[in-house]
Order: sequence, then structure tokens, then C-alpha cells
Amino acid sequence: MDCTDPDTTADGDPQPHTIRLELADQPGQLLDALEPISANGGNLLSIFHERGNITPRGRIPVEVDVEATPDRFDAIVTALRDEGVNVVQAGAEHYAEEVVVLLVGHLVDTDLSDTLRRIEDCPAASIDDFSLNAPAGRSDTSSARLRMATRAGEATTALSIVHEIADEKELQVVEPLAGGAV
Repeated sequence: MDCTDPDTTADGDPQPHTIRLELADQPGQLLDALEPISANGGNLLSIFHERGNITPRGRIPVEVDVEATPDRFDAIVTALRDEGVNVVQAGAEHYAEEVVVLLVGHLVDTDLSDTLRRIEDCPAASIDDFSLNAPAGRSDTSSARLRMATRAGEATTALSIVHEIADEKELQVVEPLAGGAV
């Protein structure tokens, strides 16, 4: 399955970008992360700050949507990193549809983090939410619910990627689930 990013606005027009950050749970961290965006000409579209959710590194996940030209966006990401902000992902994303699937099988033994990373590597989809149920621990069958945002018209591509990875790892896919139908 081809998972390359098609050409987007090569002429330098402003376009939406999503930046995923991990911030320390300390006063002022969010404001400090927004300063390089403003200083480098980014137009803030939205902020999703998950203070009640902690990453494996003990940080707060924050998703910032900005509008900027490609060169300004590169400057924003560089400035964030120069300021010591942990940039987890940065890129132009145009998500318009939601798909919810259930993966069933030996998810932990087949490297769940690899599965999630490979789905995220595809520009057609981004994992918005994930939950794992492993009642017997790592040695038995488990299930994971994935809520993915997909680019407009690319839900089928995103589902193909999920099926390709699931087939390789001998996992079952139940899709689409109610509330996330294509």
C-alpha cells in the first residue's frame, strides 16, 4: 500500500498544520510553547490540551493546529525544538473523517507500539484515541479500539493500511464501529 504524502500547496500558500507536543505539567509551559508559533508567523487555529492524560514519559500531550506557509512552519518547528519543547509530531494534516476499528489478537506480543506507529506513519490517518483491553495480560488475546481521523476521501486507504498490518501480524479487524462509520 502506497502511503506517501501527495504534493500539497507547493506554491507557499498558508496551509493547516498539526503539531503534537509533550509538555511538563508546570505553570507557563503551554504559554512558552505558543510563543515560538507567534514569533514565527503561525496563525493559531486550535489547541487540544489533555491535562488529565499523562504520556509514558510523564508529560501532558498537547495538539496545536496552526496555519502557516511551509517555510514558516519549518521555522516554527525549529524554534520549538530550540526552546526545548518536545515536538512529538509535526506536519500538514487535513483530516475530515473519523473511523473506529477494533483490533483483536495477540496485540502486545506482536508489538503494539509498532502497529500504532505504522498507522500514524501513513499521511491518510492519525490515531485520535486508543484503548487496550488485555484481561489475561500479555500472554492471551487482547483487543484495542482505535479511533482514527482520516483525510477527506481517504478512509478506505487508512483502513487498507490497518488491514495490511493486521494480516501481517495475524490480527482480526472489526470495522467500522458505530459512531465512526465511513
